[in-house]
Amino acid sequence: MNLADLAPLAVAVPFLGAAVAFLLIRHPRAQQRVSISAVALTLVLEAVLLASVWTSGTSAVHLGGWLPPFGIVMVVDQLSSLLLVVSSAVSLAVLVYATGQGAADGDDKGPVSVFHPTYLILVAGVSNAFLAGDLFNLYVGFEILLTASYVLMTLGGTGDRIRAGVTYVVVSVVSSMLFLIAIAMVYAATGTVTLADLDGKLGQLDPGTQTLLHILLLVAFGIKAAVFPLSFWLPDSYPTAPAPVTAVFAGLLTKVGVYAIIRTETLLFPGGALDDVLMVVALLTMLVGIMGAVAQTDIKRMLSFTLVSHIGYMVFGVAMSSVLGLGAAVFYVIHHITVQTSLFMVTGLVERRGGTSSIDRLGGLAKLSPLLGVLFFIPAMNLAGIPPFSGFLGKMGLLQAGVTLGTPLAYLLVAGAVVASLLTLLAVARVWNKAFWRSPADALAPEPVLLAALSRGSRAGARSGDPRKAAPRAKGSGAPGKTVPAAALMPPMMVGSTLGLVAFGVALTVFAGPLFSLANQGAGQMLDRQAYITAVMGAPEARR
Repeated sequence: MNLADLAPLAVAVPFLGAAVAFLLIRHPRAQQRVSISAVALTLVLEAVLLASVWTSGTSAVHLGGWLPPFGIVMVVDQLSSLLLVVSSAVSLAVLVYATGQGAADGDDKGPVSVFHPTYLILVAGVSNAFLAGDLFNLYVGFEILLTASYVLMTLGGTGDRIRAGVTYVVVSVVSSMLFLIAIAMVYAATGTVTLADLDGKLGQLDPGTQTLLHILLLVAFGIKAAVFPLSFWLPDSYPTAPAPVTAVFAGLLTKVGVYAIIRTETLLFPGGALDDVLMVVALLTMLVGIMGAVAQTDIKRMLSFTLVSHIGYMVFGVAMSSVLGLGAAVFYVIHHITVQTSLFMVTGLVERRGGTSSIDRLGGLAKLSPLLGVLFFIPAMNLAGIPPFSGFLGKMGLLQAGVTLGTPLAYLLVAGAVVASLLTLLAVARVWNKAFWRSPADALAPEPVLLAALSRGSRAGARSGDPRKAAPRAKGSGAPGKTVPAAALMPPMMVGSTLGLVAFGVALTVFAGPLFSLANQGAGQMLDRQAYITAVMGAPEARR
């Protein structure tokens, strides 16, 4: 049996888990166990797929035995298998984090228990998108994950979440419509939507038609990836969602758009016809995004702008159309999924412990919780690209590829990447200095929960277990007007999952050499394209 035949299970298992979790909606503990087990099993299956691909090469699964261009095909290659494993590992960490938050807040019996089945549908959509071997199935994957994200973003039904959700839905629908129009035009022009089959047929079209289809697909994927100027929606949408939702959105959703851009540029439109355009877009995304981040006083909004900025690094790698550039971009995608998710999870803990995510109203968190300080400091330095972390290594890979390319635009991108990295360091250093390092007395209007936690009476209450001396309930930790013990503001499951993901980010540094090697191998195969095409369509002689 070919282990790649297990690929459909990476989509089927989360869907089945979602169905079971929905049936258990009145049994929250059983629902949580089913959800965590489903994501964990999906991760194991995808690890098996990764091992199979790296030993046996690219494989394709033709669902129902229908061959292209009529059937649905799932393709497992170096890029898709690597992203499947990383995305599911991150999804599992966030799910454990969310479960810990629900248990600590006592709201796991409320209506938000719909979170678990919806979350599993999101995981299934991400897996389907990474495995899709044709444009329409890629569209289906996007729609599955976006439909789930609409529900997750508006959980709780607050005014801010509904308003942000409306913007998010409208932008997503516009993007999906553009994608669907592009698919219809591709099919009308070529008679197929199978990616491997399109490789040869798109090249037979006249240049004007090719360019039109290319631009339509890039605009649709650019909205989903949040590249400038199509990123306006993200900083206002993500920060309003619950902490676990924001974390998984920041880590995964934009990267599915980046993945689609990589497939488009390497498989459908090789030759780099729009590489210069992509480089300009990458530069503007880097600089505009990070300038927005520096201007923010809310940690979640700052991280949302850095998310936009660092998408520019990935687009830069893709636009170079070289093994070095694409390999560095793949490495950077893996790094950014892990580190950005970690930082949003830490921010959720900051909001619970300090009562707010505004740096103007925070202070003394390093003294209050040294562990929280460490959990923020490591991924923050990683995001800023401080040696020897994986962020530094990924950026150095991109800079090396840019210098090797040697064009004036590439040198401009190298300079822009350095400036964006320095400004990222400035942004995270401001958060560290104000929220963690300074005294709470220096804050403009410190949160009562923060002052109470740092006061002698609060510490005595935490030791004695006297609820009358407990810290006030932090923002986002349940119903207002209630009190909880200070220790409950740092639930072990939330801290443990965050710690595990931060450690995973450090492991990317430790194993950067082998990971870069895998990324470069995958980049070489994507640029060569023959392994992918042969896996889907068969050997050239068999197609004659």
